[in-house]
Amino acid sequence: MTDVPISVMVVDDHPIWRDSVARDLDERGFEVPATASDADGAVRAASSVRPDVVLMDLTLGQTSGVDATREITTALPDTKVLVLSASGEHSDVLEAVKAGASGYLVKSASAEELVDAVRRTAEGDPVFTPGLAGLVLGEFRRMADAPASRDTAPQLTDRETEVLRLVAKGLSSRQIANKLVISPRTVENHVQSTLRKLQLHNRVELARYAIEHGFDRDEQP
Repeated sequence: MTDVPISVMVVDDHPIWRDSVARDLDERGFEVPATASDADGAVRAASSVRPDVVLMDLTLGQTSGVDATREITTALPDTKVLVLSASGEHSDVLEAVKAGASGYLVKSASAEELVDAVRRTAEGDPVFTPGLAGLVLGEFRRMADAPASRDTAPQLTDRETEVLRLVAKGLSSRQIANKLVISPRTVENHVQSTLRKLQLHNRVELARYAIEHGFDRDEQP
């Protein structure tokens, strides 16, 4: 019995690039059930095929890929969006993350880096081009320093709290598993349970919540 391949939808307004990425993914064992050239088409296609991962460009003509990301992640919480953009501008990265993107890769990434990023995104890890993860965590911390009312947090188990602290520090599932001496699958089970309790969609939103509520500090707020 073989594993079900990860399904990936490729969204880009340049047909040569779009077809090339789709072909590379197909050759490496991914399923590519659909592609799209604009934001509206991306939203329609994603709603139809419900892929595991949407590989999203940000520049899609009149409508931004950020808008498409927001619509897709809102309508399809099980579908993760990995941005693949020519832009490495900090404002673009933060805007995409706030719209619900699980990660952000620049187009200078190698084919091997892209394949690894798609696999990790499907597994639930936030994936960023080197240097951008620190930017996102730093922005979350800046936002957490602003005065804000704190909601009463849902009751988490001790282990879920441990995992949440490490998510807030930017560790991957594998790093968390090694640190807590448990399996990556167990880590992911705790992450998914915490996401459900907090009514969040992905690891990036979970990291933001954890930082806003002080879980990246030594003591729980």
